[in-house]
Amino acid sequence: MVDFLANVWRYNSRYAWVQKLQHDTIKFESPMAANNPESDSENLLKQFCIPNYILVPNSEREFLPEPTCPILVFINSKSGGQLGGDLLVTYRSLLNKNQVVDLLEEAPDTVLRRLYLNLEKLKLNGDELSPKIQERLRIIVAGGDGTAGWLLGVVSDLKLSPPPPIATVPLGTGNNLPFSFGWAPYHLTLTLQLQLMLFLGKKNPGTDRHAVESFLHQVTQAKEMKIDSWHILMRMRTPAHGSCDPIAPLELPHSLHAFHRVASTDTLNKEGCHTFRGGFWNYFSMGMDAEVSYAFHSERKSNPEKFKNQLSNQLMSCKVNMTQFFFLFGQSEILMTQFYAYDINVNIAQLAKVKIMKKHGEWLDLPISQSIRSIVCLNLPSFSGGLNPWGTPNTKKKRDRGLTPPFVDDGLIEVVGFRDAWHGLVLYAPNGHGTRLAQAHRIRFEFHRGATDHTFMRIDGEPWKQPLPVDDDTVVVEISHHRQVTMLATHDCKSKSIHDPSSPTSNDSDGDSSEEDAAGEEWRKFGAADTFKIPDEVEVDISHLS
Repeated sequence: MVDFLANVWRYNSRYAWVQKLQHDTIKFESPMAANNPESDSENLLKQFCIPNYILVPNSEREFLPEPTCPILVFINSKSGGQLGGDLLVTYRSLLNKNQVVDLLEEAPDTVLRRLYLNLEKLKLNGDELSPKIQERLRIIVAGGDGTAGWLLGVVSDLKLSPPPPIATVPLGTGNNLPFSFGWAPYHLTLTLQLQLMLFLGKKNPGTDRHAVESFLHQVTQAKEMKIDSWHILMRMRTPAHGSCDPIAPLELPHSLHAFHRVASTDTLNKEGCHTFRGGFWNYFSMGMDAEVSYAFHSERKSNPEKFKNQLSNQLMSCKVNMTQFFFLFGQSEILMTQFYAYDINVNIAQLAKVKIMKKHGEWLDLPISQSIRSIVCLNLPSFSGGLNPWGTPNTKKKRDRGLTPPFVDDGLIEVVGFRDAWHGLVLYAPNGHGTRLAQAHRIRFEFHRGATDHTFMRIDGEPWKQPLPVDDDTVVVEISHHRQVTMLATHDCKSKSIHDPSSPTSNDSDGDSSEEDAAGEEWRKFGAADTFKIPDEVEVDISHLS
């Protein structure tokens, strides 16, 4: 094991990460970097600026150059310590300030509702620019994975036509969406970031004018890529005593992913039951990894002074993860409160029976080894800051088990298991991966009566403690394919499409359209845009904004 750790460290050695940093810096150099003339910079920015009368209803019409790549920018100004606020200032200094939205001030569904209603009115009045803006619009979202997921959920729920593709600026701790689609060159892997901070004392760049212009240039060159989204539903009998509502370590009112109980008047609700719902694009996990993540977020809530910027967040996240490696942090306070709090004898098989659906209507039992203490249902090839738990199955695995590479638009979710934190270390090695359990269109967890009074779950980096009724044998968590959204991706990103001719040959997908149509309203909407209402007095054709 010591030799293995030494090899991992050598693999991420100073020489390797400096080479990667240099390569990524050159790769994302601004097209104006060579001589940086002011006129070239102004010409670049004209591609993106949206006239004010498009953004603000009833404002005076302006005659500006027609933007070839109009963008709407959403920034979580609290993400990444001071990075979010700095980025907000830079974007507003370069673009129309009304096309750069601080998510702490205004929700994205409110902004998109106003914009698309105004576009429809302008088109009816014969405006020639508005249909071009609607056709070409692209969205940039800057924040963590939770913030990006919020935007994806809103765009999915509003069914905008055409749906604007989304690029993500990585300001969070995990940044799995940016890693998956090639938008995290400066933000490297967690290991490389920590080494950069420790050896050079530098912070992540990316908020000055030059960096923003470089990113905008990449947006103009990016390709569109469809990705699957997933709906998660949990039902249980109404407990006789106490509450089984999720317990979050932090208040996350903005996030689509905040797992919540539906109202009694909701069509999802069933009499005599508590129904919970959520959605995700990256992953759902349950068990040991979710508990460690919960400890990190709890620590952030208790000691906010330790989490002043993005790298310190990642360093603290690494420290909390090391609670599993007791020989490294044997005397730490976090170890005393968290490592011994986790029951190492608890495994997924003790908690629940797992079933998967590969073909419509056919549920199959999925055997889970007693050694598996964490299970991850993965949609994208990035987990915990750029790691890929599924990897790429070799020819023998493809032939014997029917496994495929992790395509992001094939309607399949990859199910991976981990024995312990030591097992997770293998992801840092070349071609390392977790225990590949299955690929499926649906997965179902049926909890055993009295197995535990709680467990820990996590969706796209957001963990929660889930109380469970000990006298109920009907607790079920089910994950189903939802629909697809459109991302912007660099041409060399790690995510692969099943429709890309250059992708490896994969098994034919059965498709689940008939299943989704029959599943009912509970599978059709995330609820990210619940505030979106069409005014009765509006008489334009906005049927696509359902």
